[in-house]
Amino acid sequence: MPYDKTLADRVRKSIGGQAGLSEKEMFGGIAFMIRGNVACGVIGDELLVRVGPAGNDAALEQPHARPFDFSGRPSRGWIMLGAGGVAQDAELKKWVEQGVAFARTLPAK
Repeated sequence: MPYDKTLADRVRKSIGGQAGLSEKEMFGGIAFMIRGNVACGVIGDELLVRVGPAGNDAALEQPHARPFDFSGRPSRGWIMLGAGGVAQDAELKKWVEQGVAFARTLPAK
């Protein structure tokens, strides 16, 4: 399934000119990386956000959020947001910023 290019463009606009930003097609979608670490991405028509293990439970309590389950088992610290969770630019920006903030805590690759 191709990823939603409109959502990817919205992420690009939201993530702005972050230092160390790169993009890479992966997971059947596109990932936005900070210093080589995934911050967020688009898979199909959903937003992938790397919230980290400590942010996992709180993130999953939010509307339209579910665990990221790429390999048949949920990946703690990674969530998926359905379209309803990122319909407004402010919602999208909040999630993208959370992913960027977590990615910045990791050593550069």
